[in-house]
Amino acid sequence: MQSKSQIKSINMTLLCLTACICQNLYAEAGSTEPVLLPTLKIEATRTDTDWLATPASVYRIEQKNNENNLGINLSETLKGVPGLQLNNRENYAQDLQLSMRGFGARSTFGVRGIRLYVDGIPATMPDGQGQTSNIDLSSLDHIEVLGGPFSSLYGNSSGGTILTTTKQGQGRDSIELGYAGGSHNKGRADIVLQGGADKANEPSYVVSSSYFDTDGYRDHSSAKKVLSNAKLTWDLDDGSKVNWVMNHVDINADDPQGLTRDQWKANPKQQVPFLKQFDVRKEINQTQTGVNWLKPLDDHNEVYAMAYVGHREVTQYQSIPNTAQANPRHAGGVIDFSRDYYGTDLRWTGKDLLPNTRFTAGFAFDAMDEDRQGYENFDSNGHYGVKGNLRRDENNTLWNLDPYLQASWQFLPTLRLDTGLRYSNVHYQSKDHYIQGTNGDDSGKTDYDKLLPSAAFTWEITPQLSSYVSYAKGFETPTFTEMAYPTTGTSGINFGLKPSTSDNYELGLKTQNSFGNFTAAIFQSKTQDDIVSGEANNGRNTFRNADQTLREGLELSWNKNLWRDLTAQASYSYLDATFDAEVPQITDVNGNVIAARVADGNYIPGVAKNQAYVALGWQPETGFNAGLDVRYMDKIYVNDTNTDTAPSYTVTSANVGYVWKNVDWKVRTFARVDNVFDEDYVGSVIVNDGNSRFFEPADGLNWSAGLSVTKAF
Repeated sequence: MQSKSQIKSINMTLLCLTACICQNLYAEAGSTEPVLLPTLKIEATRTDTDWLATPASVYRIEQKNNENNLGINLSETLKGVPGLQLNNRENYAQDLQLSMRGFGARSTFGVRGIRLYVDGIPATMPDGQGQTSNIDLSSLDHIEVLGGPFSSLYGNSSGGTILTTTKQGQGRDSIELGYAGGSHNKGRADIVLQGGADKANEPSYVVSSSYFDTDGYRDHSSAKKVLSNAKLTWDLDDGSKVNWVMNHVDINADDPQGLTRDQWKANPKQQVPFLKQFDVRKEINQTQTGVNWLKPLDDHNEVYAMAYVGHREVTQYQSIPNTAQANPRHAGGVIDFSRDYYGTDLRWTGKDLLPNTRFTAGFAFDAMDEDRQGYENFDSNGHYGVKGNLRRDENNTLWNLDPYLQASWQFLPTLRLDTGLRYSNVHYQSKDHYIQGTNGDDSGKTDYDKLLPSAAFTWEITPQLSSYVSYAKGFETPTFTEMAYPTTGTSGINFGLKPSTSDNYELGLKTQNSFGNFTAAIFQSKTQDDIVSGEANNGRNTFRNADQTLREGLELSWNKNLWRDLTAQASYSYLDATFDAEVPQITDVNGNVIAARVADGNYIPGVAKNQAYVALGWQPETGFNAGLDVRYMDKIYVNDTNTDTAPSYTVTSANVGYVWKNVDWKVRTFARVDNVFDEDYVGSVIVNDGNSRFFEPADGLNWSAGLSVTKAF
């Protein structure tokens, strides 16, 4: 049960939301003058509709409204999106923890169950494993977040979809130099070059590069990051458009790992003393490039083509004692892999080939080829934190070739039917090159496939009010990382891990009028063979299938320009995510329990039942600006057995800034304070950690400030 203080916190947040809406309704009630509202086009669903007519929970976030930040990761920008739970681990070695309506909450690092795209190029591998580290906030234009059934249009592991888009160069050539700093010796320097095209067939450009380093909030959490992004855009005479993008990221980060409850309470900044000897850390290097081309053939037909290629290298040192690695089938305490990935997406769109219709047909191909090694994390003298003897050597390949169809039919002036069909298929193969003694050949392969239908019915009740109902089949395969270790045993690919399938339903209401933009959605997802955490032990994470899980909930959002440059935003999410059938315990050959029994009705760990967000902002183009936001997060269970939780919390952030510009110059300054009231809370949890080190503490009261200067030529 929730405590009185938790209930009071939720009620106060909802009261603020209600008061904001009611006050604005009262103020506007007497107005009869028509209000011209902006048309917000949505790209994520490929339906060529504006926000109001899109039959899905989709939200667009403009980066220009979130510039009073250091610009390190998406936790600074993706705030208040209903259904999206974004947890900052304060750990640059493990990326953010993202989940959408509970999908992806199991991830102990990286992103699972949510598709990520950067300028149309996948930041998610064919198996569903993704990362946000290569998203450059310095050159970011906007983000679209798509949740619910329509996400299945993107195939495997699309419990939600996040699409980020870089700015297009505009106007005169310019150079921007910036520096920002903050608590824990955070520092970020960046440079942005941009310019528009003077003539057709000439490119506009945006080139950005930044360097970030920090000592970290916790012991052994320092990090360095170099990120560069470039985009060239050609608007050609024939009406076609070409974007070429290139991205590079280089990260070196220490990993403080989790704490037990007692350790968190005693000192949230600490690293467990026993773990210091292992020097746990991660090194990431990734470069990718891609091009997309949109070509209108005539008034009714257009084609789109995208192709990309990338290379990623990761070395990770884990905290595994040498006694555990004495087993001849152990894979070692250092993960070292090199991965090449590439793909393409080709599609045709036909408009009004039949009256009031739109058809899309295409296919997406993605592939990954990975050389993965495992090494001992100690030398001959027993010193940890070094690369020792080889213990694992394999080549992993996977690919998918997904054909898809979409159709939209406006069969009455106020009624539209949208349908989609995608055949999602993923093909895995692993070739084992480390065969010694009792460590046999662990090679193998498997294929997963599913037909994913979707349908949505939209009713335009009035020009300012619409409703929709939608359904889609979802599909999620295990990632190679999740298959890396079997639930029982010590080595070999876990080909017994099955993909999950889900039936997803949503009923939504949207309105856009003088009272603001308002959305409401209720949803249900029934999942079979859900992929859930087995146990996380000494850096090794195992996974298993749960027969049935159930996610049901409600999402509300509202935003409005209240007066001149004063804006308000509020959102609330309710999510009831439970195991809908018992999951039996798993024991090893000696009878030791390595994955506990999960009772029917237990809450899925890593998921908050209630979230709420309220924000006010004064955001003129020039002059003084300011913002204030309050975020509430309900308690989060840390394991399948629901024996412990990370407590609920409410945090407040405030920022101020000033922008001055003339014809040639622009100067922007900002200062902000996060966690204004110094709340002691857990930012994220390590689900099912075998050592009960579930808790990753969040930063207390902290500050940042920055200055940028732009010169146009």
